[in-house]
Amino acid sequence: MAPDPATSLAILGLALLSGGTTVVGVALALRLERHPGWVAGGIGFSAGIMLLVSVFELVPEAAALWGYGSVLLVAGLGAGAFALLHALIPHTHLVEEGGMFDPALLRSAYLVILGLILHDLPEGFAMANAYLAAPRLGLLLALAIALHNIPEEFAMAVPAIALGRRRLLYRAALVSALAEPVGAVAGLLAVGLRPGLVPAFMGFAAGAMIFVSIHELIPMARRYGHRRLFAAGMAVSGLVFLGLGLLLPAG
Repeated sequence: MAPDPATSLAILGLALLSGGTTVVGVALALRLERHPGWVAGGIGFSAGIMLLVSVFELVPEAAALWGYGSVLLVAGLGAGAFALLHALIPHTHLVEEGGMFDPALLRSAYLVILGLILHDLPEGFAMANAYLAAPRLGLLLALAIALHNIPEEFAMAVPAIALGRRRLLYRAALVSALAEPVGAVAGLLAVGLRPGLVPAFMGFAAGAMIFVSIHELIPMARRYGHRRLFAAGMAVSGLVFLGLGLLLPAG
């Protein structure tokens, strides 16, 4: 059965909220662009919170409905699908550029932007399916996504700012913010067509987010250095995850 209108509106509202925090990340980047330590710590937080929610919330919730064997299989498919997507997307300029610029930095800016937009789609998809399985889980995931979007968008913005490409930055931030609701709509449509596959959709999205966290965010943090601050960000993500669990206890 398709989700009722009230549930669908609640999911879209949460997706818009989490997508809206992209503005905060970009604003911070414009003010703190010369502080790579903040970026490294923020990316550590981002990677940590998404891995924790995926491994300790999404996968167990889906496994309770479908069994660990099946959920781990579809999680592997989700990770594999995004690995294939990353391999197939050409690493070329997405728009024509003119004037003097650093080609390596420009390539880095585009890859970071593209990787994070690809990351945002499964986040919205996962949040929609998590909410349909259990509203508490959906709210927990939406809060985690909203929190982690701030350092994530910060990291996306820094290379574009360094290049002086403010227009590119604003366009990328808009597309990134809209990717969350688009992913949520895709999740709602998928559930409407195959409501019995909610655990599979959750497992698939968890695998995709785990892959992007490990493949994109952690290597991204290495480029900024400051390993201790990265580790501190990871540690803070654990504390925030525990705090969210206390605020939103399992029903």
